[in-house]
Amino acid sequence: MKLLAGVPGWTVNADVIVIGSGVAGLTTALNLRANNLSVLLVTKARIDAGSTKWAQGGIAAALGPGDTPDQHKKDTLIAGAGLCDSEAVDILVTEGPEAVRKLIARGAVFDKSDTGEIALTREGGHLRNRILHAGGDATGAEVSRALLAAVQGDDGIEVIENALAIDVLKNAEGRVCGATIHVIGAGSRDGVGRALARAVVIATGGLGQVYSQTTNPSVSTGDGVALALRAGAKIADVEFIQFHPTVLWRELSESGQQPLISEAVRGEGGVLVNIKGERFMQGKHPQADLAPRDIVAKEIFRQMAETNSPHVWLDARKIADFKERFPTIYASCISNGIDPTTEMIPVSPASHYASGGVLVNMVGETSVPGLYACGETACTGAHGANRLASNSLLEGLVFGTRISGDIAAHVPPQTQPVEISTDSNSNFLLDPAIKSELQSTMSKGAGVMRSKESLEETLRVLEKLSKKASTTPCIEAWEISNLYLLAVAIVHAALERTESRGSHWRSDFPTTSANWSKRIIQSYSNTGKWELETVEVK
Repeated sequence: MKLLAGVPGWTVNADVIVIGSGVAGLTTALNLRANNLSVLLVTKARIDAGSTKWAQGGIAAALGPGDTPDQHKKDTLIAGAGLCDSEAVDILVTEGPEAVRKLIARGAVFDKSDTGEIALTREGGHLRNRILHAGGDATGAEVSRALLAAVQGDDGIEVIENALAIDVLKNAEGRVCGATIHVIGAGSRDGVGRALARAVVIATGGLGQVYSQTTNPSVSTGDGVALALRAGAKIADVEFIQFHPTVLWRELSESGQQPLISEAVRGEGGVLVNIKGERFMQGKHPQADLAPRDIVAKEIFRQMAETNSPHVWLDARKIADFKERFPTIYASCISNGIDPTTEMIPVSPASHYASGGVLVNMVGETSVPGLYACGETACTGAHGANRLASNSLLEGLVFGTRISGDIAAHVPPQTQPVEISTDSNSNFLLDPAIKSELQSTMSKGAGVMRSKESLEETLRVLEKLSKKASTTPCIEAWEISNLYLLAVAIVHAALERTESRGSHWRSDFPTTSANWSKRIIQSYSNTGKWELETVEVK
């Protein structure tokens, strides 16, 4: 099954198509060029508009005195709540330091200590200071800047901005050999076209817009995961949606991307208090306010429910150099009428990161030959049930390198796709008008806290919304169709997992069960049928 779209009116060729321009996509593209492969880099908005530049926290890597990859691994496994793939974590933490050094060699500049060495800080779930920052709370922006400068200086990388990848193309053997792309704008590559290549790498980032409130930008509609599903690829761990515990609370009518208050603020001494002004994380976890994100988010949710309040408070008034240490956060607070140096910051959880995604092996290949996935779009198993803070940028760096090496070594020459079907009966498209109701029902029934009752009600609403079809292909219709697929997948997995673990919290199954040390894998057939299986975690 494919999205309803027009007949392609133009064709372009490259060795590899990379969809997405965050840390995962840019790193993959640069490493493909190091292997002398031409790259077509397709990005949905402007090349710098993805989630990477919004990352305030940093990059985790065992670079400090006395720190080791093994210690980093232990912290990652604990945060992952028993569902991490041990091999994937080994790769992440052992290859991470070199990946960061390579990033620095490409021009990324990180904050220095008074002695001139890279300053390493600590975030939730880490027992060592191993987080590299840039510009205080603008790490993602610096990483994006450095990688973009390298990409834009390479003639072997063609960039197409304002383009949505609609579906993949396959050859007669069922191998992915390209993608259909819709470009917004004037010129010969306006409208729907097709790009042909030896392989396609999906690095489209997250799916936060499936919820009403999220830290993700507006382009984060899970297009890559949905594209992979329609191509026949397997997905895994999609029930584990990480809700960042401290997002600047605004009126519920203000949906879309919400300002993030990095946990680095708590790392520098900020504390959480409830509406009564009482600290509540002490005694809930040995690391108190710096506990892993899922634990903090759940406790904030509990405090909000008990006090009937829409938020709690983050008290950062004792951080003497707040404005200098966190300039981006300071500006966000001021623009929303809050002075964090004299006032407490209202915060509440919001959708932040998808630990699951397209199931891949240790070189980033999906279950469909020729189709790869990297970064938040992918599920390597490294994050398990709950991503450890600042492991996301690292994953993009490490696995982007691995993907490029595998493509260079093993992917066969380019082939022609089979004839593209224009039969509208085999395609689907939903009405963009359902977006608000889809987001609100997901937030209400499949958000921080879930239950059998809330999830079944969410499925009923989603089924009703699926009847509202559209016959007018456009960006908004493609996006909502993608969000619908992801919403259904999330609810299916959340219903199946009858326990609470990591960032999946069931109020009717509040404890973690040893019987659920397994991964939920889903696929979507050409006829629109969902298939679900469970697999023991390695």
